[in-house]
Amino acid sequence: MRYLHTMVRVKDLDASLDFYCNKLGLVEVNRYESEKGRFTLVFLAAPEDAAAAKEKKAPLVELTYNWDTEEYQGGRNFGHLAYQVDDIYALCAKLQDAGVVINRPPRDGHMAFIRSPDGISIELLQKGESLAPAEPWASMENTGSW
Repeated sequence: MRYLHTMVRVKDLDASLDFYCNKLGLVEVNRYESEKGRFTLVFLAAPEDAAAAKEKKAPLVELTYNWDTEEYQGGRNFGHLAYQVDDIYALCAKLQDAGVVINRPPRDGHMAFIRSPDGISIELLQKGESLAPAEPWASMENTGSW
């Protein structure tokens, strides 16, 4: 397992970039915009990690800017922790056997979400290519929120 990023939702992307980059000193290493999804993702790294982060070898802060305004309640502006895993199906089975609810099952062989006992969302991402869809995950419904 490898730590990937922490995601934070932001209301004003320019103000957030000013804070994280101009004031705190982080550097932008990647940006993704989705017209269909109506969001922008900006990935930031500490200056000493910037080169490694571009090669996905250092953890990042992901700023998620949703184009449609939303008032974030209950800590929803803090998004999730993300970890890359060797076998998403095996890890989800192990977690489920230990009593952990799989909130968003890995139906696509690529991504799942769970929550910590304190309600923090944790994203699990399959290392490399997505695994082929497999049961029981492929037909499993979402549980709760993440």
